[in-house]
Amino acid sequence: MRTWTPLHGEPYQPVPYSPARIPDQEALRISAELRARMDQRRTVRSFAPDPVPEELVLNAIAVANTAPSGAHQQPWTFVLVEDPEVRARIRAAAEAEEQVSYDGRLGEEWLSALRPLGTDAHKPHLTDAPYLIVVFQQRFGLRADGSSYKHYYGDESVGIAVGMLLTALHLSGLAALTHTPSPMRFLGEVLGRPRNEKAFAVIPVGYPAEQAQVPDLVRKTMDQVLVRV
Repeated sequence: MRTWTPLHGEPYQPVPYSPARIPDQEALRISAELRARMDQRRTVRSFAPDPVPEELVLNAIAVANTAPSGAHQQPWTFVLVEDPEVRARIRAAAEAEEQVSYDGRLGEEWLSALRPLGTDAHKPHLTDAPYLIVVFQQRFGLRADGSSYKHYYGDESVGIAVGMLLTALHLSGLAALTHTPSPMRFLGEVLGRPRNEKAFAVIPVGYPAEQAQVPDLVRKTMDQVLVRV
């Protein structure tokens, strides 16, 4: 089994890439089904306590790990948190930061944008969901001798990976929420992450609660987001 090692400028050896081409009609069917399924994706804040097969979550993280990244540096770490005590510590710290934010740190413009969603500093999803995936961005790489090297396009790379993670979770029948308390330094402290990592997002994962509700949102139409040139 090959392991990933930064090559420090050495070229990768080329390997053949010839996936079987899907016939047009089959490809259209698959893409239409994917579009319909993803149109049902919603952010969920109420989770059932039901156990989730761990392999579903691990497979989703494996999908996220296939994301493209600047110079193929893969500047991400996914911390899977199951321990109820650790999740409780994360919730307590997150709610403390969120309370300060909702009390005014966010600013009135941001608070006004959040108001229709009905969110507040209370974050029960952090302990209700059976899993938390805490995504960290590696701001720079660390060699075995402790020296560092630069990472490129870290925000973009990790953002793409998180998008692929959310897609994989949804297609596996799981609900998720992208939670970004600010500041998030406490996550590195609670989870004992190294100095080169900063928290990017906390993603509770599980099945939606039986009585879960979501805002009745309307997405922009294709005409509003697509420009043809």
